Amino acid sequence: MRPRVLTNGTGTPTDKIGVLTNLTAGGRSRKTHEVLAEANRCTGLVHRETPNLGAVPSAVTEFADRGVELLIINGGDGTLQRALTEILGHTPGWRPKIAPLRSGRTNMAALALGASRSPAAALRSLVVDAREGNLGGRVFPHPVLRMELVGEGTPHFGMFFGAGAVCRGIELTHKSFPKAKAKGVFGPVVIIATLLPQLLSGRQAGLLVPDKVQLTLDDQPAGTDAYSVIIATTLDRLFLKMRPFWGEGPGSIRLTTMTASAHGVGRALPHILRGRPPSRATTGFESVNTHEGRFRLDCGVTLDGELFEPRSERIVHLSAPDRVDFLRA
Repeated sequence: MRPRVLTNGTGTPTDKIGVLTNLTAGGRSRKTHEVLAEANRCTGLVHRETPNLGAVPSAVTEFADRGVELLIINGGDGTLQRALTEILGHTPGWRPKIAPLRSGRTNMAALALGASRSPAAALRSLVVDAREGNLGGRVFPHPVLRMELVGEGTPHFGMFFGAGAVCRGIELTHKSFPKAKAKGVFGPVVIIATLLPQLLSGRQAGLLVPDKVQLTLDDQPAGTDAYSVIIATTLDRLFLKMRPFWGEGPGSIRLTTMTASAHGVGRALPHILRGRPPSRATTGFESVNTHEGRFRLDCGVTLDGELFEPRSERIVHLSAPDRVDFLRA
C-alpha cells in the first residue's frame, strides 16, 4: 500500500520525500534512535532502513522507482558515497535533491554542506519546509567527484579522494579501534595524530612511505614523482575545519600533494591547514584547482573512506562533471 500523501497544496507531498537510514552508519547511537523516531512520526515518508552499505543501492533504486524528489541521507560519508554512486551512475533521468544529515561515523561532507548538529531536528525541519514549499533557500548546488578505476567496472561518485598515506591511516584506525569508538572526528584525529610526528620529523616511513605516481592534470603531464600525501575533493573544507587547498583557477577539484622530498614541513603545515601557500623556504608542496586528474599508481586509494586495495599500474581518472542539488539540513 502506498503511504498517505500529506501536503498543503504548494509543497512536496511526503510520499515524494525519501529517508535512507543506514543502520550501521551511526552505530545505533542516541542520535540514530532520535532520527528513526522522528522519521516514524512523519507520516507518509518513504523510509527505508538498510542493514549495511551493500544494501544501499537497492534502496536507492526503490526511491527512484517511487519518484522521490527529496532524498534525506541518514548516515555518514560512506552512505552518501554509495547513494551518489547509484544515483549518478545507474539511474539516468532521476536527480533528486539530496540532504545529508550529520548522523554517521564520519560526516565530513554533511558538515561542509552546512548540516545541523541535531540530525533529528534537521529531518523535522526539512519535512516541514518541503511540505510548505520553502526549500529554495536551502538548495546548494555542488560538484561531485567521479572516480573511474580504468578497466575495473563502473565509476564511483563521492566527495573526497585520497591515496597512499591516507589509505594506510584509515586502515590503521580500523585495526586499532572498534567501529563504535571511531565515530565522528575521532578516526580522522587518530590519523592526524599518527601522521603529524612523522611529518614534523621529516621521516618518510610508516604511513608516509612514498608512493610513485605518474600524474596528468587537464591532459597536461605533470610528471612522475614519489608522493607522501595526495588528497583531492570538491568540498570547501575538511574535518576540523581544515582547508589544505590554496590553488587558483576554475577547476572544481581541489588537489593537494606532498612529495617525498618535501622540505620545511614544520614551517609549512600551519599555513597549509589554513589554506595558505607555504613560504618560499619550503619545497615539495603543491595545490591546484583542476577539472580532471589522471593517476598511474600502485598504492591503494580511498573515496569517502571506502578503501580500494592496491593494484599494480592502476589508472585512476578523477573528474567532476556532475553538480548535485544538495540541501542544507
